[in-house]
Amino acid sequence: MNGVTIGEIDFSKMNGLVTVVAQDSDTGEVLMVAFANREALETTLKEGRAYFWSRSRNKLWMKGEESGNVMEVVEVRVDCDGDAVLYRVKPRGPVCHTGNRSCFYRHLVR
Repeated sequence: MNGVTIGEIDFSKMNGLVTVVAQDSDTGEVLMVAFANREALETTLKEGRAYFWSRSRNKLWMKGEESGNVMEVVEVRVDCDGDAVLYRVKPRGPVCHTGNRSCFYRHLVR
């Protein structure tokens, strides 16, 4: 697998943000989608816990800072365009604010 530096991440397409997909490193289940700025990504790499940029609160936040349901980051992968990242994580409790394991617990009906 090829290595990428944080300087190669393209934060310009979404005004300083990149899309982040959080995936359970053991099961492969997609847990949530959020956004990160450079600070969030750097802090994630430094601390080994999932950090994001809250667009609604306009601030850095660690997943689980209020609930205690943190996500330990095992690996960070970057897509081919450098404008999205994948956090492979070990979740410590439900990820969704609703109490569900994943934010993707609903099915779209016709």
